[in-house]
Amino acid sequence: MFYTIDILGTIAFAISGVLVAINKKMDLFGILIIAFVTAVGGGTLRDLLIGNTPVSWMQDMNYTYSILAASVLAIVFKSKINYLRTSLFLFDTIGIGLYTLVGIEKGILAGLHPIICIALGTITASFGGVIRDILCNEIPVIFRKEIYATACILGGTAYFLLSELPIKNNVAFIIAAVMVVVIRLLAVKFKIALPSIYGNKSGPGNGF
Repeated sequence: MFYTIDILGTIAFAISGVLVAINKKMDLFGILIIAFVTAVGGGTLRDLLIGNTPVSWMQDMNYTYSILAASVLAIVFKSKINYLRTSLFLFDTIGIGLYTLVGIEKGILAGLHPIICIALGTITASFGGVIRDILCNEIPVIFRKEIYATACILGGTAYFLLSELPIKNNVAFIIAAVMVVVIRLLAVKFKIALPSIYGNKSGPGNGF
């Protein structure tokens, strides 16, 4: 199940990368590069931090195949995507929900403290999007005031609380991942954001 979640997260982030690249009117090579760094950027940083080298996607070609397949499908069916911004938000949100738990599981397997595991989950979920946005000349979402990294942190915390209950580990994973997605969706739906030091003026947020 953990491996399946990892692949699904890779596919979701690859599609979100393709959508951003298409929105920026990049060529085919640019689209594939953005899809790739979005899908594996956070996981690569995570693996480097915990000394897991070669990093995961270099040891398993299924990640590369999944990214290529997702990219091709997103490109072929781009005309079917009527609401580009909505689609990007949806796949990005699904990606952070799945990848948060993937990063936490990696931390647990490495024998790290729960707080560090949650940090790894947040890095895994967020930094592929950070690299994507930087390459696309955008301010990364995590550095604006939208609820993004906070959703990862709350979902990760929920997982460790749920793990103390007499329920299966897989069920705890699913509930926590769904919680990340729901928090992000509700925050955007109802325009919930953390306090900004800029008051009512527009500007970059506080990084959460």
